[in-house]
Amino acid sequence: MAMVQNNGYQMPITCQTGVSKMAVHRETGYRKPINSHNPEELSKMTVTLNSGYEMPIIGLGVFRMDGKVMKDFILEAINKGYRHFDCAAKYQNEAELGEAIAEAIEKKLVKREELFITTKLWNSDHGHVLEACQDSLNKLRLDYLDLFLIHFPVPTIHTGIGKASSVKGEDGILDIQTNITLETTWRGMEDLVSKGLVRSIGISNYSVLLTRDCLAYAKIKPAVNQIETHPYFQRESLVKFCQKHGVCVTAHTPLGGSVANVEMFGSVSCLDDPILKILAEKYKRSVAQIVLRWNIQRNVVIIPKTSKKERLSENLQVFDFELTKEDMELIKALDRNHRTNIPGKFWGIDIYQ
Repeated sequence: MAMVQNNGYQMPITCQTGVSKMAVHRETGYRKPINSHNPEELSKMTVTLNSGYEMPIIGLGVFRMDGKVMKDFILEAINKGYRHFDCAAKYQNEAELGEAIAEAIEKKLVKREELFITTKLWNSDHGHVLEACQDSLNKLRLDYLDLFLIHFPVPTIHTGIGKASSVKGEDGILDIQTNITLETTWRGMEDLVSKGLVRSIGISNYSVLLTRDCLAYAKIKPAVNQIETHPYFQRESLVKFCQKHGVCVTAHTPLGGSVANVEMFGSVSCLDDPILKILAEKYKRSVAQIVLRWNIQRNVVIIPKTSKKERLSENLQVFDFELTKEDMELIKALDRNHRTNIPGKFWGIDIYQ
């Protein structure tokens, strides 16, 4: 690994073809401590996707964000330096995010080309990829998406564009379509790139084998696999497989699912872990900052969700310190293989088996 001296210590500067091996400063080409309160500096902390486009290493997830307060919250986030926003048709708040983006651009808080907007294709729209993408673009008030993901690798009965609902059969089990392959869905995703509607395409909640299959049939390879990964669910094999093959890993629920919603994801939280609390004291940081920094040092993009303005700044303050190799190993030992995002609770079928 190539190294460069900065402020008295060595820092990695390597990147793998197609995807960064480490979040790097766009202008200097290497990772360095930066002023987390400076939006201009924050915007330069990116990874380069295999599509050639840059994605900010940290973003803001808008899952379950209240549409009534969303505009002001997004504007506040942009003012603090956020440029990467992650939404989905299923979240039913694309329109509110679009309103906030439009106002931010109109007020010259940010330019469109400085933003990185991700949304996702819902299960019921696998057979209607183009229409679903156009619906998301209309709601977001955008001409193109920076990243469009297949939300889950499971096509279900179509319920109408924009509805993003899940139909169950009489047996109470999710009604999965068996006449649409994931390869067919991917061809629709690739067409979006050809039409100029999407810059990068990717997958979400894909296993090693499903990712391997996608790489085998893809004409345009997935730029991203967005998965659940945190200290209690590290998924080292999947992370390394993706990175080895040039697929950037993004962590949804990077702080553990209970942070997003206890009722939906359960109450087990790595933020209560005694080892992580000790590390937080050592580095004079919050436990959340330790966890976010850990994922960054694994070369994983993070999109923490928060509804508290004070957390917006806290979650950004992860670029001015570095966990030691020994402390990274301590966290590695915390893995419980504990998945919190289990849609089978609601769908009546375990799609991960």
